[in-house]
Amino acid sequence: MNPRRTLATALVAAVTAPAVLLSAGSASAVAKPPAQTQQKPTYVELQKAAQEAQRVYREAVAAHALGQNKVDADMAALDQDSHPLKAAVLAAEKAATAAAAAKTAADKAVAEARAGLDAAKNEAEKAEAQKVLRAAEADAAKAAEAAADADAKSKAARTALDDARVAVLREWNEVTNALAAALKAKQAADSALAAAGECVRVQGLTVLANKLPAKVVTGTTVNFSFTVANGTDRTLQVRPLVFFRLEAQNQSQHFMKVEWSDGSRWQPLYSDAEHDEHLPAMKDVKPGARTDVKMRMVIEKGAPGTKAFALFAGDAGDDYNPCLIGPMKRYDFAVLRAAAKPGKPGKPGKPGKAAEAVKVGKAGSLGQYATAAEVVSAARRHGGIRGTH
Repeated sequence: MNPRRTLATALVAAVTAPAVLLSAGSASAVAKPPAQTQQKPTYVELQKAAQEAQRVYREAVAAHALGQNKVDADMAALDQDSHPLKAAVLAAEKAATAAAAAKTAADKAVAEARAGLDAAKNEAEKAEAQKVLRAAEADAAKAAEAAADADAKSKAARTALDDARVAVLREWNEVTNALAAALKAKQAADSALAAAGECVRVQGLTVLANKLPAKVVTGTTVNFSFTVANGTDRTLQVRPLVFFRLEAQNQSQHFMKVEWSDGSRWQPLYSDAEHDEHLPAMKDVKPGARTDVKMRMVIEKGAPGTKAFALFAGDAGDDYNPCLIGPMKRYDFAVLRAAAKPGKPGKPGKPGKAAEAVKVGKAGSLGQYATAAEVVSAARRHGGIRGTH
């Protein structure tokens, strides 16, 4: 599970301000959660489909390359005089040329015989000329038949060669179409996977602090908790984010220590650039389930009197969407020196409104969906947050 929150440069300034993290006007930057149905493929199924489409596409690309080589070789071979089909065409054309010449000669003989008949001066000459004409006409008929047969054979040989070329091109067209179909299927599978991986806002997933006072005195231990509530209609894998910041001027000193209970021991809450602000994932959080996590915080006696705040959010995922975003809450509180009067435990700091998402598309900026942890880390990189623990 790798859910990501949308990050904007405006967030960096907002994290250090005592106001709402982000304006509600940016809510449209994250899509609304799609309805789940029995027919909807899971994210794992979409991943497998994309992988399979990628495999088929790679094979189609390889087949296309081989097909290109094959069509070039086959077409070149068909153009060689030594190829049986090309040789048959050449032989048939040669025979057709010879038959056409023989027909021309026979037709000429007929014309000469008719001229001889017309020139005959007596019956004997006419009889002889008529005999020559009949023989010439018979030869011409045979020559015409032979020429027609040779032409037919020449056309048949040429058709056979053309059909072979068409067959090569048809095979090449099938390979080309297969590549186009594989690319289309790959693009569709990639688009479906990308769409499923887009971050989706789920207002029903909340992470709220309990009994976090509005004032904390240095050197004292503050016990409080937070509640993860799954108010959605889906079973989630939730990674709560808890981040505390003391607005101390001395960035080289760490005045704050925050811990959370795993049920058997206290674990440190890391809030520096080398650690993730997420707590371990809560698996299979059913719809309507609520989980409380105990926490405690100590601000060292040497800490200055200043302002501080905490961020609480839930990044989650399920079988259909790996990136589900719950609203982020901000709690502001004051840090008082040891001589000051602490806030009453029953009056917790007032949370800000839920954070909304803003997308930044500017080159080199943080134009991406980011987890709440990345929100904090990005703020640090922009000089807005000092490391605390």
